[in-house]
Amino acid sequence: MKEHPDNYDAELLLRLYDLRREAKLRQAREWLAREFRAKSLADFNQVCPPGSEQNAFFRMTISYWDMAASIVLHGLIKEEFFFENTSELWLTWERVKPVAAQMREQNKNPYLWKSLETLAEKYAEWVSKRAPEALAAYRKRVLESPARKNP
Repeated sequence: MKEHPDNYDAELLLRLYDLRREAKLRQAREWLAREFRAKSLADFNQVCPPGSEQNAFFRMTISYWDMAASIVLHGLIKEEFFFENTSELWLTWERVKPVAAQMREQNKNPYLWKSLETLAEKYAEWVSKRAPEALAAYRKRVLESPARKNP
């Protein structure tokens, strides 16, 4: 793997950022960060029934971040360069982690969202070495706050 990010890393990272700006994906990401609080498959099915906008938002957000994680894990964007520019991947994994095992079992796919999980865990290690209290503060501020509806 290359030692330093190059223009290809920057170009691909900017392209991923550009995709994040698409209106529907932005809305879906916002929903997941602000409102999604499922703790079990039963919760998930109640909050995100098939065919609902919430189900589409969930799938859109998770597939985006799992794809981005896969790109990084395959070395197409230098990991540290990616970490320096986003923490949302970690937040997304933290939101879906409570339902991941049951979703994997339901879908008979132990690799469902594995790239997202793997990179989020690497991000947590990376941040903990650089700023040991940062994730605890982030968790308290964002993850432990009650669900908020957009005004």
